[in-house]
Amino acid sequence: MVISYKGYRLSQRVTEAFWKINRMGFTVFGGMGVFLGVISLVILQQVCNFVTSKSIIPAELESKSESVVIIPTYNEKENVAAIIDAVLALPRRFDVLVVDDNSPDGTAAIVKEKIKEHPGRVDLLERKGKLGLGTAYIAGFKRALDNGYEYIFEMDADFSHNPQDLLKLYDACNSGKMDVAVGSRYITGVNVVNWPMGRVLMSYFASKYVRFITGLKVADTTAGFCCYRRKVLETMELDKIRFKGYAFQIEMKFTASKCGFKVGEVPIIFVNRVLGTSKMSSGIFSEAFFGVMKLKISSWTRKYPKAVVNPSDTEA
Repeated sequence: MVISYKGYRLSQRVTEAFWKINRMGFTVFGGMGVFLGVISLVILQQVCNFVTSKSIIPAELESKSESVVIIPTYNEKENVAAIIDAVLALPRRFDVLVVDDNSPDGTAAIVKEKIKEHPGRVDLLERKGKLGLGTAYIAGFKRALDNGYEYIFEMDADFSHNPQDLLKLYDACNSGKMDVAVGSRYITGVNVVNWPMGRVLMSYFASKYVRFITGLKVADTTAGFCCYRRKVLETMELDKIRFKGYAFQIEMKFTASKCGFKVGEVPIIFVNRVLGTSKMSSGIFSEAFFGVMKLKISSWTRKYPKAVVNPSDTEA
């Protein structure tokens, strides 16, 4: 049994110390020293059990996760509880931050119930209205940085992104291979399920167009399932990100690349939503189409902050 407090595994360390004391006690006092040490260890175990059962150590003081999944929502009452539960059930600890744009269907109220069920694991950022995907993520990124997370994820609420794939994105960044890990629909072909053919073709060739204009070495430039290492978001001047729709995803990858970070892809299978309504619109598409040219032209004169390379990263 181990008690965690601010990242320290208390009972395990104290137990190890007790065995060292026992060996010293045997040397000094013989068998009586060992007997007293065993009695003390039993007492320690009972104290640890009591502390744990009575929740003397509050959840907010226990060791925090290093990873948070940001989920922007607008009218996602059919999905939000299930997606939170799916993320929290993963074998590695991921916290959840929902950014809700004042959903009239009561999405925020459902999230608040989840906060009560999982204190310290679920957070909610409520905004005054539907302000756009890009600004939702920027607000979420800032909250995540303020809360000290090292790995910050983007994910949709509608299960089009499989929560199990969070583990693959985490491994790609944690290993040092990538600073930005993109859950890619197109790195190994076209891995999309239940989309109309017209939308598949539009998305696929939109990414081709973006690669041609920007020079990005990313097959799925509009992907919204990503992991960012903390240092990426700290470096890339989030207040200068301008796009609000799916062009936001392009701008984030482009800016990270221009800052000198390693942007890579992890193959996933994208499944079209079953419940709820898609937020795609012609305005979002046109922003992406014309915004890419603007993004490229502005990059000719903009000075991008550069990534600071740590020795541990180069060793990985």
